[in-house]
Amino acid sequence: LWGIYMALNLLETILLCAGGMTLFDSLCHSFGTVSTSGYSPWNASIGHYNSAYFDWIIILFMFLGGMTFMLFYFMIQGKWDVLRINTEFRWYVGFMLFFCGIVSLILWKANTYGSLMESIRYATFQVTSLLTTTGFTTADYEKWPQAAQMFLFAVCFIGACAGSTTSGIKVVHYVIICKYMYASVKKIFLQPMAVISIRLNQRPIEPSIVDLAICYFIVNIFMVLAGGCFMVLVDDMDYLTGMSSVIATLMNIGPGFGTVGPSENYAHISDVGKWFLSWNMLVGRVE
Repeated sequence: LWGIYMALNLLETILLCAGGMTLFDSLCHSFGTVSTSGYSPWNASIGHYNSAYFDWIIILFMFLGGMTFMLFYFMIQGKWDVLRINTEFRWYVGFMLFFCGIVSLILWKANTYGSLMESIRYATFQVTSLLTTTGFTTADYEKWPQAAQMFLFAVCFIGACAGSTTSGIKVVHYVIICKYMYASVKKIFLQPMAVISIRLNQRPIEPSIVDLAICYFIVNIFMVLAGGCFMVLVDDMDYLTGMSSVIATLMNIGPGFGTVGPSENYAHISDVGKWFLSWNMLVGRVE
């Protein structure tokens, strides 16, 4: 796994250098991409370069950083069927296609950028960055249409795959919860006497795992709501900033909305607020 991680960093560094980025910047951005930490030497993040080539390279490696790393191990062994049967990976790709597609369509219809390809580029980058909890930016998405911002806000609650470098609630928990809801509705309304198992990777999972997934989701939502109320009281900020600051730190994303948006930072928040948000970042990584 260490070898896979270092190989991804090395390959991204080479590709960024090949596009004209300095070795120092390439290393910094590679370390910030594969680890999905999102740190850049530039205040404007990846938007500093205004390069489609750099954007697509970083999109690719943010996506790879959001995958379960054991999948790379199996692929190296030649077991490519694992991609087909891995439920979480299929849902991860599905989330990516859905959110990238709909945000791209919104930007294109609103003529936010000059062409469809430019809309796809900016939308895909920002959706991938937030979904994988990386936090890189190429644009101030708070200037985008409200509909696009709403979908980006929803993406912040998801996260990528378990067993990756990402934070967030994780796709696998949404998979389990959705399958549980479907099975419950089916049992109540269609087959009351049926015993319906919830399957993951073509195997049934224990009911205790389902309970843990539901509990984990509820705890995260409760912490966002309670934390948002706390931030609004402590710092007398607007509700969007209060909620967003908690989401961005608990999910370890970085940029949020309001006065902690992509063109802002957390410097204006009080000491008490900073300690609370720091605690949220630590809790978000414990899972």
